[in-house]
Amino acid sequence: MKQIDSRLLVFILTIGVFGILNTEMGVVGLIPYVAARYGVSVPDAGLLVSGFALVVAVAGPTMPLLFSCVNRKAVMLLALGVFSACNLFATVAPSFELLLAARVIPAAFHPLYVSMAMAVAQQTGDTAAERARNSARVFVGVSAGMVVGAPIAGMLASSVAFPVAMAFFAIVTIVALALTVAFVPSMPVEHALS
Repeated sequence: MKQIDSRLLVFILTIGVFGILNTEMGVVGLIPYVAARYGVSVPDAGLLVSGFALVVAVAGPTMPLLFSCVNRKAVMLLALGVFSACNLFATVAPSFELLLAARVIPAAFHPLYVSMAMAVAQQTGDTAAERARNSARVFVGVSAGMVVGAPIAGMLASSVAFPVAMAFFAIVTIVALALTVAFVPSMPVEHALS
């Protein structure tokens, strides 16, 4: 297994978590644009948020267990790949129903990536203090995704165009995917969870 600097690994995990949380929460600032673009009511457009959250709630306890015996890098690539593909499709989705599908499908992989990133961060470092610091740094991606995503997406939709705001989500997850492919080593799992 090739070695990676722990700071680079934590940075990559933080970008990945930011991209996933940004995809989840960033659409909150786009609800009025979705309603106008697809000719649906604002409550219907809100399904992009509640549908995502519902799938995360169902997948949260199941997906990490289902994938607990799979190489961690492969799991990260799968989750980031699904998010990237769905985010790209969302930029050009021709109907509200297809946009909703592009939001709901990756939601199943949200708890998978976030739990994996937190677990890897918790195991990265030589001391307990370093491992705790690494976990806190990855958690910054969670906070930033929740707090920064919606304003950035809203600004892009209002000042440029709705598809550009949706492309922002795709760009972040594609960057995380590329960094994971290039720098994260294979991480086989020795013992599956039950």
